[in-house]
Amino acid sequence: MSTPLPTSRMPQPAPPSPGAPRSPRSLRLPRLPHTMPGQLGKATALVAAIVLFLAALPILTMIVMSFSAADTLEFPPHAYSLHWYRAAWHSFVSPDATDTLSMGAALTTSLIVAFSTMLIATLVSVPAAYALSRYRFRGKPVVEQLVALPLVYPLVMLGLSLLLVFNVLPVELGMGRLIVAHVILALPFTVKNCAASVASIGPEFEEAACVMGASPGRALIDVVLPLMRPGILAGMLFAFIVSFNEFTVTFFLYSIDTMTLPVWLYSRTVSSLDPTVFCFAVVIVAIDFALIWLLEKLIGDEGVAL
Repeated sequence: MSTPLPTSRMPQPAPPSPGAPRSPRSLRLPRLPHTMPGQLGKATALVAAIVLFLAALPILTMIVMSFSAADTLEFPPHAYSLHWYRAAWHSFVSPDATDTLSMGAALTTSLIVAFSTMLIATLVSVPAAYALSRYRFRGKPVVEQLVALPLVYPLVMLGLSLLLVFNVLPVELGMGRLIVAHVILALPFTVKNCAASVASIGPEFEEAACVMGASPGRALIDVVLPLMRPGILAGMLFAFIVSFNEFTVTFFLYSIDTMTLPVWLYSRTVSSLDPTVFCFAVVIVAIDFALIWLLEKLIGDEGVAL
């Protein structure tokens, strides 16, 4: 009777010690993402393209309609020409007698109001932004909320409220009505941009100037204000753009002698709807784009706060 042979067992490897290096096969590399940082995925790119298209659609429609050759509004136009641009230029240089106010007078009013708004808002915002950024005082959060209030306050109610206030004043402000209203609307942009510049300037700059013998006022003028230049320029351009394009509040406060360009375009649309209004609108948008391009060239993204 034969006895079974003993089975030989393969020796099992000992488990690796915690500090021993692992073999290359046991290492698992992390799975790389489909898109690397700094690259857009297909879904994100598609959504971004849709959003950009919807944002540019009104401007594209306006540009297309300004080149229409039809005598009435039809979209899309069947033919294109510069007829309405020539008509718009003729209306600008020699306005029709039926127009209550010429386009040139409305443009002049808009420029005067916009420049006045830009200067006043900047003069108010620079010390206000410095105080809000450097000092602590009671009611500071309330003041900051009041400065930002025009961004969330209904413009219709703001225009109506200002109209009621101006009507009870014993003096007629005229164009001053529009300037006061536009300064209120521009202050959130000017204060925010100036405050962002002040926040980026450490107090050690002023302290160093004072150590070298400068007074606090001289340190503010010679050190802080030059460093605030990007925020001040950004706030000034934003104030000009806000004032130049403002319609809702202006509609409550204007008069025949103080009609701005947006209100004039609206009245032109109501009285005689033709493609010339699109030509004038293209010019306004071109001015806005030129100002934004100038802002980017002067300071880039530095000091810009929305």
